[in-house]
Amino acid sequence: MKKCSRCSKPATLHITELREGVVDVLHLCESCAHEYLSNAQPEQAETAASGLSGKIKAATSDRDLEELDQLTCPNCGISFREFRSQGRLGCPHDYIAFRNELLPLLENIHGETQHTGKIPKRAPGGSRRQYRLIKLRSNLRDVVEQEDYEAAAQLRDEIQALEVELEDGTSEDDISDDA
Repeated sequence: MKKCSRCSKPATLHITELREGVVDVLHLCESCAHEYLSNAQPEQAETAASGLSGKIKAATSDRDLEELDQLTCPNCGISFREFRSQGRLGCPHDYIAFRNELLPLLENIHGETQHTGKIPKRAPGGSRRQYRLIKLRSNLRDVVEQEDYEAAAQLRDEIQALEVELEDGTSEDDISDDA
């Protein structure tokens, strides 16, 4: 879910404006939308609509933009300036090369920096268990880092039980599917 361009609430209204060949996209929560629509004058609309380039500038305002423009991906050679102008990355390695600049931007746009994805419904039970095992191990690392050892012990036990299921090749899912 997108966040409001003015505050951090979930956006419920999405406005796309075309002015002099420039597309501005504005995402607003209910209260900001009422304010925007009641005061919809051209000067205010221009400052409210930020688009991708505005979000990039806002997210990178702490650092000198000239310095950021010099950053390039060692793999594909795209510069941060090119990304800012096009709004597209050149390769998957750009996420690493521009990590410090992209994280605040992604969090602002998507509300998260971690892609959760989905598992196909027809995926075999073993694939689902493997995915769950990977997720549990990641959670265990986070919990240990936070020094929450009780939660870590519970996760460790879940991981061990899941590993036993994977070795045996059976699970509760398999049993319930046959019934």
